[in-house]
Amino acid sequence: MDKIPILKIGHFLMVAIQVDLYDRLALNLESDLVQAVSKTGARGVLIDISAVSIVDSFMGRILGNIAGMSKILDAETVIVGMQPAVAITLVELGLPLKGVQTALNVEKGMELLQQKIQVTEEEEPEE
Repeated sequence: MDKIPILKIGHFLMVAIQVDLYDRLALNLESDLVQAVSKTGARGVLIDISAVSIVDSFMGRILGNIAGMSKILDAETVIVGMQPAVAITLVELGLPLKGVQTALNVEKGMELLQQKIQVTEEEEPEE
């Protein structure tokens, strides 16, 4: 069975989707990623979709689900590398991906995650 690698980088998990996702692979990614967040205690998830040229409503829902589940597990999600055609398709399908932050590339996505975690850590009361 195909799997998409999930890399741990510091407090974050990174996934680079390099293939078109068929339904079973997308569901496996969703499950694997949420389990990895729980297992590692990751504070952020970065999903690179720069190689994805086509997104349907199912894939849009999977991305939204990953973000929602990760948030429940105290991790922020940032999607990077979205091609203009993908953004147009998501809007036309009525899938604005609420709760999902986006950035142009991996570097900007990592900066965004670091800023979000820094703000969260500053807000936490010291013991």
